[in-house]
Amino acid sequence: MTGDDGVEPVRAAFGERFGVAPTATAVAPGRVNLIGGHVDYNGGIVLPAAIDRATVVAARARDDDVVRAYSLRMDEGAEATVGEKRDGWTAYVVGTANVLSADVGRPLGADIVVVGDMIVGAGLSSSASLEVAVGGALNAAHGLGLSPKDLADAGYRAENEEVGMACGIMDQFASALGRSDHALRIDCRSREVEQIPFDTDHANLLVVDTNVAHKLTESGFNDRVRECHEATARLDSLLGKRVMALRDVTPHEVEAHAADLDPPLDRRARHVTNEIRRVEIAAEALREGDVGRVGSLMRESHRSLRDDYEVSCAELNAVVEILDDRDGVYGCRMIGGGWGGSVLALADPVATADLTAAVEREYRDRTGIDADTYVFGTGDGLRLVD
Repeated sequence: MTGDDGVEPVRAAFGERFGVAPTATAVAPGRVNLIGGHVDYNGGIVLPAAIDRATVVAARARDDDVVRAYSLRMDEGAEATVGEKRDGWTAYVVGTANVLSADVGRPLGADIVVVGDMIVGAGLSSSASLEVAVGGALNAAHGLGLSPKDLADAGYRAENEEVGMACGIMDQFASALGRSDHALRIDCRSREVEQIPFDTDHANLLVVDTNVAHKLTESGFNDRVRECHEATARLDSLLGKRVMALRDVTPHEVEAHAADLDPPLDRRARHVTNEIRRVEIAAEALREGDVGRVGSLMRESHRSLRDDYEVSCAELNAVVEILDDRDGVYGCRMIGGGWGGSVLALADPVATADLTAAVEREYRDRTGIDADTYVFGTGDGLRLVD
């Protein structure tokens, strides 16, 4: 189920679970990132699009500090008090309530039911979808009057402070601010968002889930964040200018000082600075409707993520190799945090069925693993359903 399809099931489950009707229902989508891998936490620029898979959250405000949450998909419930740390899927729910409660200066107790068809661990930002949907439902149920950007920021802080994943703002902003038939150019420093038309009638979003799941808090994700901070500090001392993030450095400056950066810091900085440049070129290409140019940049992005940032894996590389030179593929790359998850291909709609069959067959032959393939449309960002 997606979006409106999840509304009646989540409301029915709420009534069965808590004996009353919810007062707010929020829908928030996942996302794919066309290009801009691992630059959001470096103050960079990214180019995601919200997709037509979503999390739906029904909520009713309580007059105490208790959060009762139930996942229809997992058939699992939990209870916590505001301020309490939790693990698993409830960390995202309670963590978002904790952040918003601190923001408004009072405990936001609530009864909550969650449902959705997001694919967990596939690099589609299921966690941000959940955080933003919970934030939207709490905002409406408690009458807080917060904006979608406020809720995106709360979800971002919940992921960092409550879950312990040192992510940037991209995922939550894409989920909160996405628009159907558009990609978003998000400046992760200024937080300015530009909606760029993106016609999926001419280029399908084909996602291949390797079924190698990633859990980023246990992978090298936080190590990459630390390495970028170390590279930033080193370049700040070398360049004679203020370097607050790798966003402030050009690819030329990295190459000029590569010998002064201990490996792997040279490679990490090279990826980030070149990736930001690729995003700017891709955004301009998308404005001009040149999906072929966007695809070529995606290919460059994957090579950089594989070789310089070292966040790919054999299964992701296999999918890219299978798709890369086939007719009908404009370009493809790994998406998400890495070490598993999915590959995104921009594909000619006429060729998509054949491409899907080929990648499923050849990936199984190479790895012994069955891939799951999906063709997504673009979707709208956070919204409330009457």
